[in-house]
Amino acid sequence: MQLSLYQLDAFTDKVFGGNPAAVVPLTSWLPDETMQAIAAENNLAETAFYVPTETGFHIRWFTPTVEVDLCGHATLASAYVLFSLENYAHDEINFDSRSGILNVRKEGDWLVLNFPADSIHKQLLSPPALLEALGEISPVEILRGKTDFMAVLESEEQVRTLQPDIIVLSTLPARGVIITAPGDSVDFVSRFFAPQSGIAEDPVTGSAHTTLTPYWADKLGKTEMEALQVSARGGVLKTKLIGDRVEIAGQVKLYLRGTIEMG
Repeated sequence: MQLSLYQLDAFTDKVFGGNPAAVVPLTSWLPDETMQAIAAENNLAETAFYVPTETGFHIRWFTPTVEVDLCGHATLASAYVLFSLENYAHDEINFDSRSGILNVRKEGDWLVLNFPADSIHKQLLSPPALLEALGEISPVEILRGKTDFMAVLESEEQVRTLQPDIIVLSTLPARGVIITAPGDSVDFVSRFFAPQSGIAEDPVTGSAHTTLTPYWADKLGKTEMEALQVSARGGVLKTKLIGDRVEIAGQVKLYLRGTIEMG
């Protein structure tokens, strides 16, 4: 058996930027252990698999070690594959997922994700491991969303230069940790660390912006924002809060296409 394989860079307008994701289109689901093995072989932050349904597609995402509930950049990459490489004829795609229906639409060179907004609350007691991992940096505040902790710092420079203790971070009971601050040239910046999910630092994290967007919308008093994820590869995102949903827009570049040999 042969499977198509695409590797794309999401939330960027150039190859070698943004967040790389693999996409494997399927006609029916493979065994979970096979999809996990493919993701481990790809060794990227996420590999997305999708199958057609009566109303669109069902999508699942795997890191090299675990299946996850939500992934923005691999969903964006999957939509690009369908729109640009697999002859999908419409301007909107509905992906069914563990996190409900996720809509993606085309707007020129940009693709717009529509995800559920995260519910966040302030941590009255800061997790000791998080404070230890941040070292001499003292967060302005620490919050908790559905799956992640979020530490708010004072400046973009603090976010860019932060070197957290990844081993200590890995002990936190969460999917990962979002680090954020007001941006110098954009509304806000962020980084995302998820050693618990097999990813020391994720280059660009669409799902983290379901937490970031409602937080910064409240702080800045605006619903439409521009954001940078200031990892080494970097990523550009446009976000919009619409009630209990978040729109996250980005661009995608194709890096390679190939074939998986399953013999």
